[in-house]
Amino acid sequence: MTNAAPPLMGGMMDQPLLISSILRFAARHYGGSEIVSRRVEGDVHRYTVRDCAARARRLANVLGAQGVAMGERVGTLAWNGYRHLELYYAVSGSGAVLHTINPRLHPDQIAYIVDHAQDQLLFFDLTFLPLVEAIAPRCPSVKAFVLMSDRAHLPADGKIANLLCYEDLLAAASDDYAWPEFDEHAAAALCYTSGTTGNPKGVLYSHRSTVLHAYASAMPNALNVAAADVVLPVVPMFHVNAWGLPYSVLLSGAKLVLPGAALDGKSLYDLFEVEGVTFSAGVPTVWLGLVNHVLQNGLAFSTFRRTVIGGAACPPALMDTLIDRLDVKVIHAWGMTEMSPLGTTGGLLARHRDLPEAGQRAVLRKQGHAIFGVDMKIVDDDSKQLPWDGRTPGHLLVKGPWVVSRYFRDEGGDVLQDGWFPTGDVATIDPDGFLQITDRSKDVIKSGGEWIGSIDLENIAMAHPAVLQAACIGVRHPKWDERPVLVVVLRPEARLTRAEMLRFFEGKVAKFWMPDDVVFVDALPTGATGKVQKNRLRERFGDYFVLNGAV
Repeated sequence: MTNAAPPLMGGMMDQPLLISSILRFAARHYGGSEIVSRRVEGDVHRYTVRDCAARARRLANVLGAQGVAMGERVGTLAWNGYRHLELYYAVSGSGAVLHTINPRLHPDQIAYIVDHAQDQLLFFDLTFLPLVEAIAPRCPSVKAFVLMSDRAHLPADGKIANLLCYEDLLAAASDDYAWPEFDEHAAAALCYTSGTTGNPKGVLYSHRSTVLHAYASAMPNALNVAAADVVLPVVPMFHVNAWGLPYSVLLSGAKLVLPGAALDGKSLYDLFEVEGVTFSAGVPTVWLGLVNHVLQNGLAFSTFRRTVIGGAACPPALMDTLIDRLDVKVIHAWGMTEMSPLGTTGGLLARHRDLPEAGQRAVLRKQGHAIFGVDMKIVDDDSKQLPWDGRTPGHLLVKGPWVVSRYFRDEGGDVLQDGWFPTGDVATIDPDGFLQITDRSKDVIKSGGEWIGSIDLENIAMAHPAVLQAACIGVRHPKWDERPVLVVVLRPEARLTRAEMLRFFEGKVAKFWMPDDVVFVDALPTGATGKVQKNRLRERFGDYFVLNGAV
């Protein structure tokens, strides 16, 4: 029997969750917090959150003067810097949609994305002037291109029609602007993912989803961002909104340090030390470069104590080095563009304190526990839910208020399975709810009917002191369907033979998991977000066993 009476409504204020509310709060309550940017012009720029808010209001007036209407898209091709941060708040706060574009994509893909999004304006850093000159004729929707610099850096050759200067526009605008209120479900930002089949597909974030994600990701069980922190996001602002840090850092009142285009080990280390960075975030390849610079030069971190590593599985050897040799706590995280992106973060439960160090480290190596707002499950090929026993792998599905329900302009049709989003990852979940990604569905190695986890094999290989990077791929085999082949990049001056590498696996994995061969290369192919492109390795070595006479 159901109760047909209406629910008793609460007596609280109803206020929409809008991105502009983050900036208003930060300017009012943490207005003196510093924002430091290494500019592409070569110098370091400093101002406060209060200054950022005033310039964002000027920029909102600029957008209005340029005819940008509610819901229209504004593109950016920019590094992590204060001008890009101003766009984050001015575009979304005024009711338009911020479209961050990955400049590492092929120009053909960028032109496609700009046209598909129907961007009205395109703001770009000086670094990307040649790229914009190349694609501008193929972007008919763009009414004006805005160089994010001053007049001194404006080219005079006239290659780009209707080229405007960012600083001139802001100087001529007023900072008298009232942020509008509108439906919190309105679109706020657009990010295209190349992790799907076919052309890149757009993920359209709402104000509500973005604010909820920022609030949840700042919590202690997530990224634990606090006002006392100095945060440097290495993850680019053109990649899933820098994992939401431009929002969560401001709402937390922390100091924000933006590294610009210089992401090499030395440049990052110098900025960490000068600015007193306490917390950072990025993909494993970035930390490999930074850690190598620190160790090779006998350096140490003065203030840097926490980092979140995501985008790809963190190699255990890298985690151990950061924790044991550099005194940096590692938060292993997992998510994706379709999840805004945060889904899980690593950490220990209270009862894990009684575990020996090796047991604690085993927990930390997992991708972690779901944060509130995200639910997940694993299923088999028939969509039957699998147990959380930490051993049974299955296809990972997720749901939540910041998880995509459809792609922009309904590209790809219905993407959900009974209300859940299929991530394309293969994972296990243990009885405590800790997630461990074992592979991508497209990368899993199926040998003789059994699954072999390529990530586990890569992690073992990278624990060898001579190995800098490793990727494991499934290669067609005449008897077993697929067999694992390990592709290895050695450290400078290191020496390692195939036999020595294979012996390193003995006793660490089941015999049928042992790689059949090892191939040494100078570098692994990486994509626009820094992830290893295993599809290119499979193309290169697809006939490896045929050519080498496997039976």
